[in-house]
Amino acid sequence: MKKIIFAIASIIIASSAAMHMAAQSSKLNVHKVDFEHIEQVINNSNSIYFYPKLLKSFMSASDTTMSIEAYRNLYYGYTYQEDYNPFRESRYSNVVEKLYYKEPHTRAECDSIELYAEKSLKDNIFDMNQMKYYIYVLKEKKKHARAAMLQFKLDRLIATIMSSGKGTKEEPWVVIAPEHEYNIINFLGYVATAHEEVGDGIEYITVKPKEGKSTQGFYFDVNRMMQVADLKFPDK
Repeated sequence: MKKIIFAIASIIIASSAAMHMAAQSSKLNVHKVDFEHIEQVINNSNSIYFYPKLLKSFMSASDTTMSIEAYRNLYYGYTYQEDYNPFRESRYSNVVEKLYYKEPHTRAECDSIELYAEKSLKDNIFDMNQMKYYIYVLKEKKKHARAAMLQFKLDRLIATIMSSGKGTKEEPWVVIAPEHEYNIINFLGYVATAHEEVGDGIEYITVKPKEGKSTQGFYFDVNRMMQVADLKFPDK
């Protein structure tokens, strides 16, 4: 399954906002993800990180008050939700992708991208590919306020993952979906060239070298993701 995901992973052009956030990653409060603590606070109705509260804020059309810590509890806390599936893919996602790469777009095609991207995100709220497509079409249709709100959420998700580590073997980035590995790499302006499982729930993705940069690849921690996958899909 990993090889299939690697083969079909979409290369997404990084937005200027996301690139700025990546450049500022050193200013993030980078610390290890404490899944046990997250499980406790998201299930505590008296906690500011009670999961229904976080989800309501995230799904709001205008809420920009959520901190990176709130996003960390939302993103990693999702693995404790009944409908969490690390390999979830909406049946609408391929429709949107095909339309997106068919340029230029007619008004009707833009309407279809908007419709199905929205449906796809209802199926998979952390699908960063669909978020990018949705942002694009909202801008095309001059719906700039909605595009900015969605861009804010996407940037926060990127920052959330980057706050979990440094992409090194000692401090890998923690992800809850395979495609998020490639999203991070693409948002940093790199192109993935190979994928390797190095053991102990750590994966390494080699990248095409960039001029003047010594980076050869990045490490990701998929332990929690695979733990849930083994419990929910023991036959796969």
